[in-house]
Amino acid sequence: QPQLVESGGGLVQPGGSLRLSCAASGFTFGLNHYAIGWFRQAPGKEREGVSCISSNGGTTNYASSVKGRFTISRDNDKHTVYLQMDKVEPEDTAVYSCHYEGWDEQHNWGQGWGQGTQVTVSS
Repeated sequence: QPQLVESGGGLVQPGGSLRLSCAASGFTFGLNHYAIGWFRQAPGKEREGVSCISSNGGTTNYASSVKGRFTISRDNDKHTVYLQMDKVEPEDTAVYSCHYEGWDEQHNWGQGWGQGTQVTVSS
């Protein structure tokens, strides 16, 4: 059963840095078939897309609110996707979740979510 597990969240001061990890397991043909996205949801707000990366890591995209501050990357050999968060702001406080979607080698569509990790930016 494919599974994503996020880690690395916590309390960080404004202007600080944090690196989130999204570790994959149970993917029969490997994580390299799937695009991965990071999303976040703050209390009382709708979930929003933060960043995404293509299956081979060649294409990345960012929300305008985090562009220039966050960096997404992936290591398919380690089955892990990262979100480096720099110059964080109180507005970045949210539960961050990763999501996968794509076609495996048998042309089966798959998608799913991790359980999320809390990021709190506060002095």
